[in-house]
Amino acid sequence: MPDRDAPGPRPDRAPPHQAVLSRVLTGLLDDVQAHSGAVYVLDPAENVLVMTAIAGLPRVFAAPWERVGIAAPIPVADATRERRLVWVGGEEEMAGRYPRIAVVLPYPFALAALPVATADTVYGAIYATWPGSHPADLSRHERERLTAACDRLAEYMEWAAGQGRPVLPEPGVRPVEPPGEVRAAEAARMAARLPYGLCALDLDGRVEYANQASADLLGVPVERLLGTPPWVTLPWLNDPMYEDRYRAALLSQQITSFVALRPPGDWLSFRLYPSTTGLSVRITRARATPRGGKPQRDAGEGPGRLVTISHVLSLASALTEAVGVRDVIDLVADEIMPAVGSRTLAMLGSSGGRLHVLGQRGYEDPSVVDRFDGMPLTAQTPGVRALLTGVPGFYESRGQLERLYPIRYATPDGMAAWAYLPLVASGRAVGTWVLGYAEEHTFTAEERAVLTSVGGLIAQALERARLYDAKHRLAHGLQEALLPHTLPDLPGLEVAARYLPGTQGMDIGGDFYDLLPVGTAAAAVIGDVQGHNVTAAGLMGQVRTAVRAYTAVGQTPGRVMESTNRLLVDLATERFASCIYLHLDTARGRALLARAGHPQPLLRDPDGRVRTLDLAGGPLLGIDADAVYPTTEVPLPPGSVLALYTDGLIEIAGVDLDESVAAVADRLADVGGRPLEEVADSLVRHVQETQGRSDDVALLLLRPE
Repeated sequence: MPDRDAPGPRPDRAPPHQAVLSRVLTGLLDDVQAHSGAVYVLDPAENVLVMTAIAGLPRVFAAPWERVGIAAPIPVADATRERRLVWVGGEEEMAGRYPRIAVVLPYPFALAALPVATADTVYGAIYATWPGSHPADLSRHERERLTAACDRLAEYMEWAAGQGRPVLPEPGVRPVEPPGEVRAAEAARMAARLPYGLCALDLDGRVEYANQASADLLGVPVERLLGTPPWVTLPWLNDPMYEDRYRAALLSQQITSFVALRPPGDWLSFRLYPSTTGLSVRITRARATPRGGKPQRDAGEGPGRLVTISHVLSLASALTEAVGVRDVIDLVADEIMPAVGSRTLAMLGSSGGRLHVLGQRGYEDPSVVDRFDGMPLTAQTPGVRALLTGVPGFYESRGQLERLYPIRYATPDGMAAWAYLPLVASGRAVGTWVLGYAEEHTFTAEERAVLTSVGGLIAQALERARLYDAKHRLAHGLQEALLPHTLPDLPGLEVAARYLPGTQGMDIGGDFYDLLPVGTAAAAVIGDVQGHNVTAAGLMGQVRTAVRAYTAVGQTPGRVMESTNRLLVDLATERFASCIYLHLDTARGRALLARAGHPQPLLRDPDGRVRTLDLAGGPLLGIDADAVYPTTEVPLPPGSVLALYTDGLIEIAGVDLDESVAAVADRLADVGGRPLEEVADSLVRHVQETQGRSDDVALLLLRPE
């Protein structure tokens, strides 16, 4: 074990072939009395965290998260992205904050994740877990030891990067048992004398020891039990429920139990006692017979059931969060490809009697897949066949595939085996997903069944995603049609505008702006119709058109507001709008403004000072047909900047509104002397980076020259 007080694993003491990450990890877990953990290394090329070392639990427990996208809602990704400690104190908190993990591992445990980083570079992250009995908060000692371990790992990774030596995956760490052959032999003799069954399982569930009583109760010789998990040796234990109890015991470090039927009619009670080195299992005859029974199943071959269950649950949970087609493809690639060992993925759909490539992952030459885009559905290809018939196709070698489909001779993709799986939703095939394997691959009956079933989950998510994408395109088309494509080039006036849709919902709303010439002067308007849907956008178009019409007939700012207000009241839409409208006379250096419940604009004077204008105003448009909107005259000399904006620019979750306005004013003061296009980019940059923004943002900047 390394010296935990040393500054880090020095290169001269830890050559690359040694398991440096694993040694630091096991030392850390011992230090903080955690029972499991892992180290992730960031792959900057793919922006993915790769699990490189794990200790205390079987690797299959973390299989859905062997590769984690940096934007994934996972503790290690949050810790890496935000460069902070992430603490999840228990089962309920995990379910609330990280439902994907809670669905796959619904057990009582606590988890901490921290970034592995220097001042300049993030190299990855670690996590550690404790039983659910851990206190609600980390102790000071635990925080210090976790941070120190991350610093040591960061120092080592920095050195390795400087030497051009990649940090490679390391095998899972197994606890080292102290020598004690004599004591072990005596313990075995004692266990043999007990009247009930005793088994010892390692962390992977393999039986390391079984006494004769356990063999008698289970009905198989001791030698058949040793070296394999009991659910492999005993078909009647090959049930997800029993494996779930095994996982629950290891992860929660709490005693668990279950009752199982040994055919034809013997009920056995299993009690699991976990530790950080494995499990001890006591087997007795059940005192009472439960109602009903579990069906017998064939153990079969193929992928481990634990991997299958965990990946399907994780994928099902993640797909509920998928919004667009790209999200679905990324989730399938991240969740399923590592589980089944495939190298490539292609997602195919159809429309207009032709095949279309929806997305792909893993191909060195994307054109291999792209050439199938637009192929007629009459073509004799495995992808078309799976789509039209709804029957999956499994091809275990190149020769097998090309013998049935000669067209594949012309499209080599470098793979050696393939699975073509139909995507069936509501009883109809909507597409095909294709998995490619780098080596010849035998598809067992269980693996075929699992992949086919997963296709149903993907198909439903894909249908929702394609509908969302269609609505998204419609929404953006409508938004673009209603907003000005360009602003007019008016003499003596520099202008810039920005519109940002919300990042939640349909990305469409009622924010608008406009600029139009009025003789030798100019008129400008900015507003926000209540709502974030097609109705709000349609009403916004009516308001913008009305403002233009009332401006064209020569109405003053106050009268334009009053006329537009009466229009909204007459339309009886039960929606309101805020607005600022102004006439700008650049020759005289002044602006006349009217306001209807809209945020006050900002004015940057030529000397760089910024102030919030205190404009008199009336109520929101569409409330009171008799409302009056007073006007305010504001000096606007050459070089000044008038900033008009909607509330999406200043309403940020967790930030006081006055503080947010002050922050925008400070940025305007700092950058207001630059070209307005640069100023506009600077003012909206902070909201562009805000995730989950529900409101739209409109910004209009005016500078007399």
